[in-house]
Amino acid sequence: QVQLVESGGGLVQAGGSLRLSCAASGRNIGYSAMGWFRQAPGKEREFVAFINWSGTTYYADSVKGRNTISRDNTKNTVYLQMNSLNPEDTAVYYCALGRTGSGSRRSEDYAYWGQGTQVTVSS
Repeated sequence: QVQLVESGGGLVQAGGSLRLSCAASGRNIGYSAMGWFRQAPGKEREFVAFINWSGTTYYADSVKGRNTISRDNTKNTVYLQMNSLNPEDTAVYYCALGRTGSGSRRSEDYAYWGQGTQVTVSS
């Protein structure tokens, strides 16, 4: 069974940084796009970033310039480096494995999802 396990969330003050990790098992991620999404309380899940099979990255406007998505295929792991965090970044962050290697901003283009990791940014 494919499993994605996020880690690295926590409580940080505004302006701080976190590095989220997503370890995959049951599937080699090398040929797949990997994405990060987030969901704040009372809000719809929203796209954060993806990295396609060749390493091309895309970011939501809300995090562009502050977040960096990367992957280490040998470790079967994807990362999200988050800098200059603000309270609006508070959410549960989910990683997802894409149905293809192309990458997408759409949730429907991801086949597997992690359980989420909580990121809380205090004022």
